Amino acid sequence: MEITKATATSTLAAAIHNLSLSSLSSTIRPRPRPHSHSSFSKFPLVSRPTSLTATCSLPNETTTSTTKVAGADTSLQVKKRAADLSPELKGTSIFLLGMRGPLKTNLGILLADALRYYYFDSDSLVEEAAGGEFAARSLKERDEKGFRDSETEVLKQLTSMGRLVVCAGDGAVQSSTNLGLLRHGISLWIDVPLEIVAREMVEDKTQLAASESHSEVLEQVVATYEELRAGYATADAKISLQNIAVKLGYDELDSVTTEDLALEVLKEIEKLTRVKKMMEEAARPF
Repeated sequence: MEITKATATSTLAAAIHNLSLSSLSSTIRPRPRPHSHSSFSKFPLVSRPTSLTATCSLPNETTTSTTKVAGADTSLQVKKRAADLSPELKGTSIFLLGMRGPLKTNLGILLADALRYYYFDSDSLVEEAAGGEFAARSLKERDEKGFRDSETEVLKQLTSMGRLVVCAGDGAVQSSTNLGLLRHGISLWIDVPLEIVAREMVEDKTQLAASESHSEVLEQVVATYEELRAGYATADAKISLQNIAVKLGYDELDSVTTEDLALEVLKEIEKLTRVKKMMEEAARPF
């Protein structure tokens, strides 16, 4: 049985209520806002430590202290840029597209925290509305169309609100209807190398059968990516982990932190809001 509008609405309302009451939500500080549209086309935050390349050998305590200072400085940059950008956003929601994984999840939570938005994972909401992960999987196997309709209904509810950061599931880019719904906010493609996506899946044993090897997982990831790439490419902007690493002079992709990603995302959002403002001003009659 597919998820109805009433079910999706009540699930979303309950999720917001739980966020507001949970002691963990103090890090997100959600601020509800009235219904908002833009003309733009349940995991804890684990921020990986910033990697520093030292030119000389330092005691461990000094290196650790320097790393903490650098990490704190980047976090402050994220908060400051988000605070400066917030008035221009006017509550416009942000949808993160791309392969599912901890990096994308952590980015979404960090952005919601910095912008003082709500954070949601659309896949988690679909599962919750269906009655749990097992029920959602059963629905998908039994009734593919009903499951896709359920994804659309949850997305409709999310896009009818403002001040959200949403990690959008694969269903968000698999139909023209869903792609159209994403136009109610700013959509960003978080492009993570497939090798990293596969590695994270292997490390997260809950997503895999015990018999699946790294090569098998990578093969599945590549196939999924090829199927969804055209949908990802419709995003308003693309944020490439590899490009950020090159820009920051990192030798390893793992050196890119969640804060580095967030800063790049906020820069792209600033560009998009600036272009939108210029277009609006150009359209005004003299």
